[in-house]
Amino acid sequence: MNLEKIFHLRENHTDVKTEVIAGITTFMTMAYILAVNPNILEASGMDRGAIFTATALASFIATCLMALLANYPFVLAPGMGLNAYFAYTVVLGMGYSWQQALAAVFAEGLIFIILSLTNVREAIFNSIPMNLKHAVSVGIGLFIAFIGLQNAKIVVNNDSTLVSVFSFKGSVEDGTFNSLGITVLLALIGLLVTAILLVKNIKGGILWGILITWGLGIVCQFTGLYKPDPELGFYSLLPDFSNGIAIPSMAPTFMKMDFSIVFSLDFFVIMFAFLFVDMFDTLGTLIGVASKADMLDKDGKLPKIKGALLSDAVGTSVGAVCGTSTVTTFVESASGVAEGGRTGLTAIVAGLLFGLSLFLSPIFLAIPSFATAPALIIVGFLMLTSITKIDFSDYTEAIPCFIAIIAMPFLYSISEGIAMGVISYVVINLASSKAKEKNISALMYVLAVVFVLKYIFL
Repeated sequence: MNLEKIFHLRENHTDVKTEVIAGITTFMTMAYILAVNPNILEASGMDRGAIFTATALASFIATCLMALLANYPFVLAPGMGLNAYFAYTVVLGMGYSWQQALAAVFAEGLIFIILSLTNVREAIFNSIPMNLKHAVSVGIGLFIAFIGLQNAKIVVNNDSTLVSVFSFKGSVEDGTFNSLGITVLLALIGLLVTAILLVKNIKGGILWGILITWGLGIVCQFTGLYKPDPELGFYSLLPDFSNGIAIPSMAPTFMKMDFSIVFSLDFFVIMFAFLFVDMFDTLGTLIGVASKADMLDKDGKLPKIKGALLSDAVGTSVGAVCGTSTVTTFVESASGVAEGGRTGLTAIVAGLLFGLSLFLSPIFLAIPSFATAPALIIVGFLMLTSITKIDFSDYTEAIPCFIAIIAMPFLYSISEGIAMGVISYVVINLASSKAKEKNISALMYVLAVVFVLKYIFL
């Protein structure tokens, strides 16, 4: 197979080794979805084993489509946040069955396919000003870093200040140091190790950071410093092959969609909520990661975006058929881009690893969140560097960018950051009579109105 001919490696200033390391790195930073997605969707009454298989299979199909249709290093999987909305809001909160929720996800995917083929999503991408695109990249960086800090338990909930730093003294006093405390310490060590590898410009530094942190954890488990406590959510760091190598059956969730509520108002509300979050999370991820990888052209457009959006849309419908919530482009793709991944070969490698994970689930499910957390924090730093491209001398540009940046981590949503950035950009430029001078596109005005209506009615 001529990889050069298929993926145009030289043209994209990369090589096979770089792309393979990038693909492995991206997979490692998002392999947690294979463990987390079944945990979340199981709450809706779905079969855990079937969800695991559906998650891996849908991720494999959608990611390979991204590689073949767009030749981009973006990896797809069932989205975080969207799975929680599926299980806790639609099923447990609104009382619908998971079969009906899957029908809404499937319908959303079909609408997405139509929007992608008719250039609507591409037009939205192109209408967003360049400064705001850089701001999205920065905001996503802070958001990723915050997720990493949370996954490592470095940042914890606090009643008075909402969030605060983890207390080692407290973990010693309440006896959780050998489960919780030691993993926080390992995450901090992993962060320093990953940073040093990056400073020394070692190839695959982020991936090595994950493996070294995980390895240190295994050493701690052998020496008794780390003691697994399943009740607190701390499991053995060693792969468990006690049940052999078997792929869990997808039969309990495959093609189980229930379209009986299609014509109800609630169905449209649910479907629109899935559609809205997925659309702007995906656009945000594409803008942010592509901007960081210098994939945008001089006009701020992403070549071959139609293929990228189409693979995302098809992935969502395929995911619903398999039995999982909305499949979306993962922001963790930035970790592979940070390792030099520039083509679909990165995506193919990650996609194949999702396929392989079906057979080697014990290994991938053993990678703890404290080992991948340092990678997310470092990737957050790398994406933050796009802030230097924002024009801070023009307040009509800088203030909407600032609003978009802070909204993403503080509101825990990429789509909310885009919404607030677009609304503030239009309002501030209109109020300061700069809108005509900047030739703001009509679609930006439409988006601003749609976002305002969303806050009023949803």
